[in-house]
Order: sequence, then C-alpha cells, then structure tokens
Amino acid sequence: MRKNSMMKKLNLEEASFVKIQEAVKKAEKNTTGEIAVAVTPESARYSVYELGFSLFIGMVVFAFMLPFSASLSDMLDRWYWGAPAWQLPAFFGITSFGLVGIFFLVANITFIDRLIIPKDVRAKTVYNRALRHFVESGVYATNNRSGILIFVSYMEREVRILADTGINEKIPHQLWNLIAVDLAEGLGTEDAAGAFIRAIERCGELLEEHFPLEEGVENPDELPDGLVILGDDECL
Repeated sequence: MRKNSMMKKLNLEEASFVKIQEAVKKAEKNTTGEIAVAVTPESARYSVYELGFSLFIGMVVFAFMLPFSASLSDMLDRWYWGAPAWQLPAFFGITSFGLVGIFFLVANITFIDRLIIPKDVRAKTVYNRALRHFVESGVYATNNRSGILIFVSYMEREVRILADTGINEKIPHQLWNLIAVDLAEGLGTEDAAGAFIRAIERCGELLEEHFPLEEGVENPDELPDGLVILGDDECL
C-alpha cells in the first residue's frame, strides 16, 4: 500500500496534522513524559505470503486442467490446423504462470492481504516494526525513560503503544492496551484525526498523573511533536 493511499483512506489532511501536533504539545505540557506518534501503510512487504498464495492458485488451476487435456488438445487442433505437440504444455504453462502473475497483483490488495497473512504473523510483525521505530526515533532515550510511542500499522489494522522502562514501572500495560483498542476502533471511522487526538489526550493524562512536571523545572521537548508518516521504503 502506498503512503498517499493510506492517508486518503484515513482522511488525514494538512489540518489534521496540525491538530495532532497541537494535541501532543498540550498533552506534554504538564508532564516530563514524551509522546511520539507514527503510522505506516504496512509493517512489512509480506511478499512470501503473496507469492505463495498466487502459486497455490496457479497449481490449483493446473491440476484442474489436467483431466481435460484431451479436450483442450482437440480445441487447439481446431483453432490451429496441424498444431505442434508442444502447444498443449505451452498452453498449460502460459495459463498457470499468467494466473500466478495476476493473483500476485490481486494479493497486494489490502483486504486480500489481511485474508492470506495469518493473524499471529501480522501481530508479531507490527510489534517488531513498532519496536524498531521505538529505537530509531529515540523514544527509548528520553532523560527520565518516560517516552511512549503510539504506533499504527494501517494494512494490518493493528495499534501498538510502547512505553519505556520508567513508565512500565508505574503504569500497567493493560491501560495502554485499552487506549490502543479504542484508537483502532476510532480509525475505522471517518475521524481518524479525532481518534489520534483522543488517544494522545488519554496518554497525556496518565503521564501527568505519574510523571508530573515540577514547578520551576525545565521541560525540554526531546522528541518531535505530531504524527510521523513512515514511507513504503522503510518496510522490512
């Protein structure tokens, strides 16, 4: 899936990015915690599953045609007078491999991808991609170890919220899971920006409760505010 296609389906416009950025700034205002937000079209290429699916279709069609070899041979003889012996196997090969190519393209359609890729594979892949961005973006390296990442992978329809060690010592992971579930449900509506903002606000409330900003203490902005869109070239 392409980045532009994902943004269109989520109804994310320039104004949406501004609102999300403002929400992050507001949520971080009274806490030493940091909030990073990222969304990617998909967490991996999944080419192995797409190719396996298309090859399976090709083999099924090939097996289906075998019992009709004699009829197909007669049909080719009627179409081409004096058809050479290799024409029948060539017909089988062209048909089978042609369908492999067609169904490989079909397998790249988002909802088809979700059907052919096992759910546990998608879940593990999204977690690994979120963990990778958690490290690459520097969420793991905030001063108080109080950074969190809200990570959305669109094709898989998965949301992960990863918290640094300082947060995990004080806030149970179940609370992040509840926010992630609500965000995933909100992304299925036409107000994706609103769903992001609500998740950010709830994360900010938890951070403010457990990591309040002390009066007179400087609160540096350690991570970029707003929504980061990860490109297709960043998939594994």
